[in-house]
Amino acid sequence: MQDLEKLIKTLQQGVATITFEKINTGEIRVMPCTLKKDLMGVNSFSLENINPESKSIVVYALDKKAIRDVMVDTITSWHKGSTNA
Repeated sequence: MQDLEKLIKTLQQGVATITFEKINTGEIRVMPCTLKKDLMGVNSFSLENINPESKSIVVYALDKKAIRDVMVDTITSWHKGSTNA
């Protein structure tokens, strides 16, 4: 995926909506997510150094209020902001 570094920076600063294909079902998922601690509530975790060469990224899914792992090669698009942005 191109611009993984930019996506990571966006997630660390606030919210991004990632569209990806679920591995097990092939279903398309649109997920507002973040890496900003202030937006995670009690589920806060910290990933300071994410390698832009990673095969997956761990994010906090705002709609599920849970931590999710997304395979980078399944991401079809992303944009800054929530689903409605």
